[in-house]
Amino acid sequence: MKRVAKKSATDRNFVVALSRGLDVLRAFRPNDGLLGNQEIAARTNLPKPTISRLTYTLTKLGYLAQVPRFEKYQLTPAAMALGYSALANLGIRHLSDPFRDKLMRETGGAVAIGARDRLSMIYFGQSRSELTVGVLLDVGSRVPIATTAMGRAYLLALPDDERTALLREIRETAGNRWPKVKEGIERAGEMIAKYGFTISAGEWHSDIHAAGVALNLNDGTGPYAFNCGAPAFKFSEDRLINDIGPRLVAMVKNIEKAMTGRPTMGRVDMINNKKSKSGGKIARVVEGIG
Repeated sequence: MKRVAKKSATDRNFVVALSRGLDVLRAFRPNDGLLGNQEIAARTNLPKPTISRLTYTLTKLGYLAQVPRFEKYQLTPAAMALGYSALANLGIRHLSDPFRDKLMRETGGAVAIGARDRLSMIYFGQSRSELTVGVLLDVGSRVPIATTAMGRAYLLALPDDERTALLREIRETAGNRWPKVKEGIERAGEMIAKYGFTISAGEWHSDIHAAGVALNLNDGTGPYAFNCGAPAFKFSEDRLINDIGPRLVAMVKNIEKAMTGRPTMGRVDMINNKKSKSGGKIARVVEGIG
């Protein structure tokens, strides 16, 4: 996890202490259980004495509970309540439930909706069953933007300036992996232009294949992104392109229609048409990042 950017740290309206406290809460991931100050310091890149003060304060406020026997902390229901309140207010999560469930039954894949959290997409809705064995992600799980179908679909749906800024962040963290990451993003741009969806065939995990589509609503939220994934033996690259991807595009159009009341020629089509008219644009933007 990156420290607060220098520009934010010098913003007079920016409360650095609050930012660091939230970073401590962000350090806890699904299935983590307990974390100690040393582990939290490593994940936040903050000094251990600072972490000690923050965990003490968050414990006093009721967002963390200390387990003295292990000298570690865990999130409390008060912290979880913040997340559940956010989920309850995401109308698209509930509206998309039946559409995701239907696609799950039709394809045998796990279908999820996610939104950005820094350099990751975080799942806030997931449809899966006993048929989707091998896909263990659930609500609250994070997947990287740079190498997943969901993440790339989100990235390519952003306005140009936001996409360029995010690409620079990805490059900074990718290090010597950047040439391969850049190649994958460029390929995703070509797929958006040609098909209207992205795929990731073993680029994040070698045994997971998925397709991704973004939904950009005209209400100040999002973009959001959907994916449909399964083990590689179940979703071949050919099936992703000729079956799963088109089904996912159709699902997202139907969700948009249900939310806005517009015909299916809506934002999803507008985004895809825009990419099609400038097929090399994404490649040029990525190339400009270095």
